[in-house]
Amino acid sequence: MDLNNIKDPSVVKDLSPEELTHLAQEVREFLINNLSSTGGHLGANLGVVELTLALHRIFESPRDRFLFDVGHQSYIHKILTGRGKEFDSLRQYQGLCGFPKRNESEHDVWETGHSSTSLSAAMGMAIARDLKNENHSVVPIIGDGALTGGMALEALNHIGHEKKNVTVILNDNEMSIAKNVGALHGALGRMRSAGRYNRAKDDLEWILKKIPAIGGKVASTAERLKDSMKYFVVPGMFFEELGFTYYGPVDGHDFDDLEENLEYARKTEGPVIVHVMTQKGKGYQPAESDVKDKWHGVGPYKIDSGEKIKPADAPPAWSEVISEALRREARTDDRIVAVTPAMILGSKLEKFGDEFPDRLFDVGIAEQHATTMSAGLATQGMKPFLAIYSTFLQRGYDQVIHDVARQNLNVIFGIDRAGLVGADGETHQGVFDIAFLRSVPNITLMMPKDENEAQHMVHTAAQYDDGPIAIRYPRGNALGVDVDADPKPIEIGSWETLEKGTDAVILTFGTTIPLALEAREQLESRGVQVEVVNARFMKPMDEAKLHEIFERDIPVITMEEAVLQGGFGSAVLEFQSDHGYVNQRVHRIGLPDRFIEHGSVKDLWKEVGLTVEKVVESVQESLPTTEKRA
Repeated sequence: MDLNNIKDPSVVKDLSPEELTHLAQEVREFLINNLSSTGGHLGANLGVVELTLALHRIFESPRDRFLFDVGHQSYIHKILTGRGKEFDSLRQYQGLCGFPKRNESEHDVWETGHSSTSLSAAMGMAIARDLKNENHSVVPIIGDGALTGGMALEALNHIGHEKKNVTVILNDNEMSIAKNVGALHGALGRMRSAGRYNRAKDDLEWILKKIPAIGGKVASTAERLKDSMKYFVVPGMFFEELGFTYYGPVDGHDFDDLEENLEYARKTEGPVIVHVMTQKGKGYQPAESDVKDKWHGVGPYKIDSGEKIKPADAPPAWSEVISEALRREARTDDRIVAVTPAMILGSKLEKFGDEFPDRLFDVGIAEQHATTMSAGLATQGMKPFLAIYSTFLQRGYDQVIHDVARQNLNVIFGIDRAGLVGADGETHQGVFDIAFLRSVPNITLMMPKDENEAQHMVHTAAQYDDGPIAIRYPRGNALGVDVDADPKPIEIGSWETLEKGTDAVILTFGTTIPLALEAREQLESRGVQVEVVNARFMKPMDEAKLHEIFERDIPVITMEEAVLQGGFGSAVLEFQSDHGYVNQRVHRIGLPDRFIEHGSVKDLWKEVGLTVEKVVESVQESLPTTEKRA
C-alpha cells in the first residue's frame, strides 16, 4: 500500500489478516526510513503500530474521538489520516508537527505535548457528548508512564465516579522517556504477570449462572466468590475499584487479541480500561535493544547500524555541563541531592546517579510533587537541585510560589531547555519562565553565557543560603570554552561588561550574547560604539549598573530569547519608570505575544527577529538623528 496516498482510515477496515500484517510492516519501514532523515519519536511509534491500526478498524475517527496523551506516539494516526505524504517535513520549519495538531486534521481533536492531560480532556468531551445527546466513543490513549501524573489520577477518579462512557487505552510498555518508577508501576507489573483477567472472570460468571437459583444465600455466596476471584487473579484490582471495567492484559502486537478486546470495550457501558502490552521500538533492532530508551526521541541516524549522525567533536550538552558541575559540588557537600520528574536521561543525571545512587530521586512524571518534595528536603537542611525543563516547570508553578518561595527555602532550580527548543515546537518552547518567575518574591534567577560561567553559577547556587535560586540553560551543545580549575561564587545580582561603548548599550544574557557581540562588530565598522553587558542575573538586577547606564543618557537595547511580556526587558522598563529616567530610549527585542511553532532554532530566531540585522537596525533607530550612521 502506498502510505503517501492514504486519505482516510477507511483503508484499513476491510483488510484481511495477511494484508493487515503486511501493512504493519510497511508502516514500520516507512517510519524507520523517514525518521532517519528528519529525526523524531521513533521508539514510541514503532511500539503502537498494531494498536493504532486496530483502533482505526474498531472505531470511526473523527466521529469517535482519539486523544493521544503526550502525543509523541501519534505518527501512525497521522499516516492513516492522510498526512503520510508530508512526513519528509516532520518537525521541520513550517512542516508537519510531531504532535497532534488540530489545524492539521479533523482527526486531531486534542493537542498534546505535556503528559497526563488526555483523561481530563476526555472527561470534558464525554460530558459534552452526553449533554448534547450525541452518540460516539471517547478514546484516550495513555502510556503507563503518563498514568503516574497527578492529573491522570485525578481524572480516573472523576471518570470512575461519574460512570461516563470513556474507553481508556492503557499503552503499557514499561517506559516513558526513561524506566518508569513508583508504586503504580509496580501494580501494573503485577497485572502483567497475573495473566488474562476478564476471560477467567467471564468463565467464572458462566459457571455461576449454571447454579440453580434456590435462594438468596447461594446467589449471595456466588457473588462474593466472583468478587473474591478479582483479587485472586489480579492483585489489587486498582482500576475496578475506581469504577472501571478492566480488560487485559492484551497483546498489543496481536491483531486478533487487540480487536477482540477493543470491540468488547466499545460495547461496554461505563468507563473501561483496556490494558495493552506493547514493546517500544518494536521492529527495529537498535530501538528494541535500547534499555536506556535513547531511541525515544532521536535526530538523524544511519538505518543499517542505528548510529546517530552528529557533528564530530561537538562540545558537551548544556545539561551535561550543569550536571557535571553539580556532581563536583556534591563530592564536598553531602547536603546536595538531585530530584527530577522522569528526566534523568534528558537532564544528563546518569553519572550523578552512578556516583551518588542514594542522592538522586526520580519521582516520575510528577512535577508538582517534585517541587514540593524539594521544599520538604530544604526544610531539613538539604540542598535539593531540581532538574526540570522550563516547559515542565510551568506545571509546578503553584508549588514554586506556595511551597518554595513563600517559605524562602533553599531549593536550586536547574531550568533545562530554557529558550526555543526547536523541533518539539510550541508545547516545549521554554520561553515563559523569566516572566512567570520574575514576579515571585525571594527568587534569584540567572543564566550563564558559557560553560565556565555555568560552573561558577552552580557553585554560587550550592553556596547560597538565602532562599530559592534558579539557573536557566538552553537545549543543545555549549560553546566549547575552557573552564577554570576551581569554581568561584558570583556576586548575586552582578552584571558583567563584555565590551565598552559610548553610543548605546545592549543588555542581554545567555544564548543571545554572541548575537549582541556580532552586531556590535558590524556597528563598530559603521562608527557606532556599542557597549555589551552580560546581564546574567534577571532577578535581582544590577541596579548600580543600571543607574550608571541610564545616567549616561544613551539608548538601551534589551534582548532575550524569551517572551517580552513581563520578561527581562519589562524589568528594565520598570526600573526606568521607578527611578524617573523618563526620557531614556529603551528598545526591547524578544519573542512576540504568540506561541512559536516547530522548526530549527536558527529558523525560529529568524522568524521572531533574533538576528544580527534586527539588533543593528534597533540600535541605529534608537540613536539620535545626528548620530545615526549609514
